[in-house]
Amino acid sequence: MTASTVAGTFGALREQLTDAATAFAGSPDALGAILAGMVDDVDRALGERLEIFPVCHHSPASALAMVRRLRAKQPRVIYLELCEDLQPLLAELHNCRLPVAVQAFASELSGFPADWGPLSVVAPITEASAEYQAIAYALETPGVELVLVDRSTDHVFQWSPREQPTGASSANEPTAPVADSGLHGDAVGVEIGDLRPRFAELEAYLLHHGKVRHWSEWWDQYVERPLADADHDTYRQVMVLIGSLFRRLRPAGADRLDRDEDRERYMWTRMRQHLAVSGVDPADCLYVCGAFHAASRVEQFGLGSTADDFEITPRTDTRWRYGLIPSSHSAIEAQFGLAPGSVSIAAATWTKEVRRHGLSPYRLDGHAAVQRRRGRATTVSSPDRPVGDRLTGFLAAPPHLDGLDEAELRGWCVDIVRLARRNGYLASTADAIAVFETSVLLAGLRNRARPTPYDFADAAVTCIEKDVVPGRRDVRRLCEILLGGDRIGQVGYDALPPLARDVLDRLEPLGLALEKRTVQRALLDLSAEPALARCSDLLWILRHLLPPAAVRPIMGERRLGHRSVQESWDLALGRHQRSLIELGYEGVTVEQVLEQRLRRAVRGPDATAAGALGAVEDAIRLLDSPRLVDELGARAVELLAAARTVDDAPDVLRRIRRLLAHHRATAPTLPAWCEAFVTTGYAHYCTLLPTAIASDETDVRQVGAMLGFLFSMEGLALSLGCDRSQLELAVAQSHPTAPAKVALLWAGRHQLGLLSTAELRARCAELLANPLVVPAFPQYLAGFVHALEPVPGLAPFVVETMSTAFAQLPDPVLLPWLPTLITTLRDQGPELVPLLIREAGRTFPEALPELDAWVPPWVASPPLARVDDQRAVAAPQGQVNVLLRTHPDAVDAISGLLGYDGGWLPADDAPADPSGVAALLARHPDTVDAVAARLISQA
Repeated sequence: MTASTVAGTFGALREQLTDAATAFAGSPDALGAILAGMVDDVDRALGERLEIFPVCHHSPASALAMVRRLRAKQPRVIYLELCEDLQPLLAELHNCRLPVAVQAFASELSGFPADWGPLSVVAPITEASAEYQAIAYALETPGVELVLVDRSTDHVFQWSPREQPTGASSANEPTAPVADSGLHGDAVGVEIGDLRPRFAELEAYLLHHGKVRHWSEWWDQYVERPLADADHDTYRQVMVLIGSLFRRLRPAGADRLDRDEDRERYMWTRMRQHLAVSGVDPADCLYVCGAFHAASRVEQFGLGSTADDFEITPRTDTRWRYGLIPSSHSAIEAQFGLAPGSVSIAAATWTKEVRRHGLSPYRLDGHAAVQRRRGRATTVSSPDRPVGDRLTGFLAAPPHLDGLDEAELRGWCVDIVRLARRNGYLASTADAIAVFETSVLLAGLRNRARPTPYDFADAAVTCIEKDVVPGRRDVRRLCEILLGGDRIGQVGYDALPPLARDVLDRLEPLGLALEKRTVQRALLDLSAEPALARCSDLLWILRHLLPPAAVRPIMGERRLGHRSVQESWDLALGRHQRSLIELGYEGVTVEQVLEQRLRRAVRGPDATAAGALGAVEDAIRLLDSPRLVDELGARAVELLAAARTVDDAPDVLRRIRRLLAHHRATAPTLPAWCEAFVTTGYAHYCTLLPTAIASDETDVRQVGAMLGFLFSMEGLALSLGCDRSQLELAVAQSHPTAPAKVALLWAGRHQLGLLSTAELRARCAELLANPLVVPAFPQYLAGFVHALEPVPGLAPFVVETMSTAFAQLPDPVLLPWLPTLITTLRDQGPELVPLLIREAGRTFPEALPELDAWVPPWVASPPLARVDDQRAVAAPQGQVNVLLRTHPDAVDAISGLLGYDGGWLPADDAPADPSGVAALLARHPDTVDAVAARLISQA
């Protein structure tokens, strides 16, 4: 068949379209060129020696035409528009339940921007698609070779714009993560036969005049149904014509046009190379591609082209990993922007048409039906004889109107009412009648004699759904379930990566069918069955690596130094099979993956000391690897020394306390990295304290954590060689302005012995006496509350201060202040409030009747008797007096604690008879009792 023959075949159609363009537009220039060019594209595609089979992705009509053509032609080689590096995975499709997606995944990038990672490409495959029929035929028929000729997944990202890697909004290009994109996550979708208008105005025009809401519905009405009964020649000509129309009516200068043409050059170059090497006759080959690419006009198009081969750039050093992941109809719809339920409707249409035409499709089930069922014969054109003009007759013929199938529609209406009642809707027989009549009415308004599933769904929503949805599913979702539901695929055991198979094998002692999508309960009694301890260890690792809903503990916990003897788990590994499969791209065992992730976490650009300590905890809890713990701990020391802020100080303090307690309980000595962390942290926080306490960007909680680290680790740090003068200098150089930080500094000075309790009490009394400071007093209290972290012994004073404020402040000041106090404590110190509550419980009386006679312990006692206003208290003589005079520091400290600043009498002024003092104290014991009570309260 020559090109001139084909040109003559379509000459009449070309003249008709040119005359129509002249009559319509008044000139044959622009419109005539477009229409004539469309016919030329059909001429060119059909005149090619290598038979081109145009398809549309997930199209039942394309799948039906593919089955007919494969059985008639029996090609020896099939060239398929799919990423060439995905071909080894296709042999594993027979171990899967469709729909599934072929995936390429890369987490270690080379040659791509770092912020693109991880890279993921998926190509979903359903049974009602032409590509699956071609794949099944090639794999199940001996002597047939399947060759994928599209660009590799590496080139998918090589050819994407570097300045806007996630800006493409359609298939075959990297797209931004789609919210709720189902099982595909944020992977880039690759589909065979992307056939949709690239010109937004054209799509809007078609939808408006077709009286439909979505492109999937327009395609089903005007392309799918007319082509379902078409012969091979008609199908090819119409699909190429549609591809040419969408190709010509697209924005000029689009970057994607260049990439699409490069893909076409790539595919034709690969096919020519294969034909040259294999020596196969092109007449025994079949090229399956999207209708858009069938109308290609690149210079490399066709085997007779004299243009040079397209220069294919080498792949980057990015390490790609390949596998199969489960897919679903809803995931495909979300990935490629299809109408909800359209893929399910297409699957139902495929099943119906296969049964109606008596076809036997190809299946990868190990025993594919290769014999045709008995049924009416299908006439297929032979490639050796000229092809007639089927396009003119198809375009000129009126649409075939299917009659109303009342039984089918009536069954839908009855079933949707029954399903709606089960989901809480108050539907009745009257609603079923209304849905029936409304479906017929909507079909008539949309120029359809037979209501489609889209008409039925719209009618059901109109007649049944009211103001609110009583359950989790609305009526449209119920219609999707009724018409086929969201079919979810599954990857078989033999097609899983080694890691996933290893996980299933190791969990086999649980006796559960983990491949099911249901949530299953696992009960582990580790004391009665010690062999299940390995399953427990594996489940805790999976809990760390997989999404929270995949492995969820119901009873039991795993923390430092603690293992539960009984555990209960909810397992949904079958529902999260994709996450488990993607773990297999990172290693051979889950232990290896966890170790790699922990190392990456502490080596990443955003790694922190707190995060490194968290990695150390995870390594201790989940992995028995002292070497890894030491490595991560050493990295935590490096990160702490390099830190320039104290943002993670609270987390650092909490985690290092836990780790120190664990190592002290389980080992005779602390690890070297723990000692290095304490000494480094002591010097580091002493250095940053003056700057952090004065900075407005550092909050009081972080400063409290710094002081908590310095004071709680002081003993260990000093034993390891640190100098206490570092801390004293840091406190002396700190000059905060915020009230909370001022109170925190006072607490620190008190801990260092630079500020007595009496001085703290006096300063707080001065603040409460100043009306200008009273509104800010809650901030001082917040600082004292945070001071309980570094100075826990300050709890009685904080309770005293709050109680004094409640007692002294008048109601006009106290009542507006209480909400501020509550919000301040809740926002700035929620974990420290329990300390205050416990201390208040010890201080205040337990019963309400005791409150009237209760005297606060901080109420000042009567002043001790003085000898006179100028002389201090006389000290008794004897051996005790000599000892105290020789070492007066203890007595001076107690005197300062009691708020008494008297001095010592000279030895010459001491009374001669010390027994008189004893007699005086015996007659008046109240003073001694008061001193004893004060000492007990301060202890």
